[in-house]
Amino acid sequence: MQRPFPTAKIGFLGGGQLARMTLPAAARLGCEIHVLDPDPKCPAAALAQRFSCGSLTDPTALRALVEANDVTTYEIEAVDTEILKQLEAEGHKILPSPKTVATIQDKLIQKQAFAAANLPTAPFVAADSPDVDALLAFGAPLVQKARRGGYDGKGVVVFTDIIREDRILPVPSVLEAHVDFSHELAVMVARSPRGETACYPVVEMVFDAEANLLDTLLAPARVPEAVVRAAQALALDAVRALDGVGLFGVELFLTREGDLLLNEVAPRSHNSGHWTTEACLTSQFEQHLRAILDLPLGSTTQLRPAAMLNLVAGPKAQGAATLSGLETALATPGCTVHLYGKAEARPFRKMGHATLLSESPEAALAAAQGLRDVLRFGESS
Repeated sequence: MQRPFPTAKIGFLGGGQLARMTLPAAARLGCEIHVLDPDPKCPAAALAQRFSCGSLTDPTALRALVEANDVTTYEIEAVDTEILKQLEAEGHKILPSPKTVATIQDKLIQKQAFAAANLPTAPFVAADSPDVDALLAFGAPLVQKARRGGYDGKGVVVFTDIIREDRILPVPSVLEAHVDFSHELAVMVARSPRGETACYPVVEMVFDAEANLLDTLLAPARVPEAVVRAAQALALDAVRALDGVGLFGVELFLTREGDLLLNEVAPRSHNSGHWTTEACLTSQFEQHLRAILDLPLGSTTQLRPAAMLNLVAGPKAQGAATLSGLETALATPGCTVHLYGKAEARPFRKMGHATLLSESPEAALAAAQGLRDVLRFGESS
């Protein structure tokens, strides 16, 4: 099959670090990237072939992006899906479909989609006007999640025992039973328009309790092979239940009884897949492009055990960001540092990550943990 050059013009809704890290893969495949973002200094702005400054909910800006490109995709799902549905109905290619993203945007509707497909999740109820009585009626321990708009730990509150009114989010929410888990797991899944699928190895995640953000990740997860196969199968079922085409990050819980429960799905590249750039034959970023362009999906074979350390600004961060420990990190065998180009530090803002490869998962994890207090973002007021 003959293809023109560039092989594709791809519009990205959002210009954060996920779009930035996709650009090298796009260059290898001969694609041009056109980014739309409200921030002219977003991480991808200076590197993309084209950049437009505009809101992801502005009908004019969205139409201009979609009409100028062969296919449009997502770096963030905080977009106006109603406008995108209209553009899709006019014949424009937008992947994943705005219908799929609309389902994922609303955590209640997402949960209901899984329940309708008989996929296992934690028990949940809707709470349109959450208050103490509603939370008490559901019962602690529980997790309150804002139905819309939550990201990077925002819009989520865990109540382990005492339910305090001042901690309740005053927005339409989902109340979920708190899961007593042994592992938090994740699987990156790709699905092409022709129905080809690919799953990456299952990874194990450790979260920072204060920020509710991923702190360290281990690949592959230290779970039995039967759990790996079941987790990949469940992740694929979740993507199919959403009629998903593209790349998806699927988060799961492994309970202490050995059951798997779906947590959430993201319709894009994901923090839990960053390690694939160094450790797999095909990175999640290249796989994203392959999936939306209906190219053959790449091998997800893992080459070496890996661990990833998120680099996150501190809880009091404010002002120009400063970085310490870069020399030590770069002198560490098997370590690759990714900085996202964010000049301003804000509380718990993701500023970069480090991937460490080693001869065993345990050695990779130990190396990552050894860098936690060395490779750090600070701030100057």
